[in-house]
Amino acid sequence: MTFLHRRTVLRAAAGSALAGAAGCGEDRTAARSRPSPSPSSKSPAAHGPPPHGPPLLLPRLPRGLPAQIEHGPRNGKAVALTFHGRGDAKSATALLTEAERAGARITVLAVGDWLDAQPQLARRVLDGGHELGNHTMRHLNICSMSAQAAYAEITECAERLRRLTGGIGRWFRPSQARRATDQVAGLARKAGYPHVLSYDVDSLDFTDPGAEAVRRTVLNAVRPGSVVSLHFGHAGTVAALPAILDGLHRRGLRAVTTTELLTR
Repeated sequence: MTFLHRRTVLRAAAGSALAGAAGCGEDRTAARSRPSPSPSSKSPAAHGPPPHGPPLLLPRLPRGLPAQIEHGPRNGKAVALTFHGRGDAKSATALLTEAERAGARITVLAVGDWLDAQPQLARRVLDGGHELGNHTMRHLNICSMSAQAAYAEITECAERLRRLTGGIGRWFRPSQARRATDQVAGLARKAGYPHVLSYDVDSLDFTDPGAEAVRRTVLNAVRPGSVVSLHFGHAGTVAALPAILDGLHRRGLRAVTTTELLTR
């Protein structure tokens, strides 16, 4: 399918994307203020059996990876497109379907309240061969929180993931921050996430600059091994994805999950 045709197919779905979904550089969602419960003393991964089948068995990561991962090997032919999981189900499904049509696999870092609102999308992500991780419970400024509040943000989202998929996912990404503070990275390790997933290419799609600007920003900066930050819930991202995937293909690059990027 050509880029122009795929773009036409996705235009209707793009129109329904939530233009107000927040990016990690700013909080534009005016999240409802709710007290955070005290974190459980147990690891989220240790709780009961999965209700929807066994969790996926992931390959072992290579030794020596940094605590905060910004990119993968530069000598390969793969990149990781990572999406911050928020927004309406229709546009999210359109993005997943387009990625699959192009033979691409992505990593979705889900916000916990999005999983509460769209629980069916957790399995949809995994059933499409993609990867699902943790992007905190409410997408607040986690690096400015107390240790107790930050840990609750991580573990509450982890519990949603465990309940919906049978596991907490491999990756954690801090909300409203490109990199985690030492405190947040330590709390993530405690919750079962040895590595914080950062990125080296910021699409800035959450600022809604339009599909062409998103495409240009990504393709101008992407390199072998790059981890690209994108978002569900933005019309320009839905419309830009076919051109991004075409541009990667022309350079001989494949979009793979983050785990695949680091273990190939």
